[in-house]
Amino acid sequence: MTEVTFAVLDIAPEPYAVTPILIARIGVAAVGDEPVHAIALRCQVRIEPVRRGYTDDEAAGLLDLFGPRERWSTTQHTFLWQHSTAMVPGFSGATQVELPLECTYDFEVAAAKYLHALRDGTVPLQFLFSGTIFVPGARGFAVQQVPWDREDRYDMPVSVWRGLIAQHYPNTGWLRLGRDTIDELAAYKSQRGLLSFDDAIMSLISREEIR
Repeated sequence: MTEVTFAVLDIAPEPYAVTPILIARIGVAAVGDEPVHAIALRCQVRIEPVRRGYTDDEAAGLLDLFGPRERWSTTQHTFLWQHSTAMVPGFSGATQVELPLECTYDFEVAAAKYLHALRDGTVPLQFLFSGTIFVPGARGFAVQQVPWDREDRYDMPVSVWRGLIAQHYPNTGWLRLGRDTIDELAAYKSQRGLLSFDDAIMSLISREEIR
């Protein structure tokens, strides 16, 4: 069996992508002199919220996910962020590969809601690696599986996430509304001569605060 290990070296925004994508640079090492033909790499990326502390402002933003602080000991669990894949070209000894992490700013997705609530510090990530290894064999090549215990942890600066979102959604965010809600909001905006849905929502908020 070829012994292969993985380490997360860096995470940075992909500057030329049309949609928000982070690139995780993964170090791959094979023990021994035998070359690796290729690796069809799969990775499950999870968020481990218990590995960091939170300010009161951040805790307020996490209320929907974890409830009040006094419940966090039972509600804060590691949860899935996303799955990703990459093809590692042939190498001997060690190499690096870029693992794309496609991101969403949909606040109905738990990971996006969590990331939006963070103000500073780091995002505690866990990378669980799996996949298929192609190595030299009696008939040209042989196939092995990446052991299920291959994992690494990486603390991604919150500033990396915020920079990615600012690049694609400068000073904006996304809310998914029901069709009836959109129709009512559009009618409200038109009746009052408001220029945007943002103005319509702020008008409604102002009216509610006055009551």
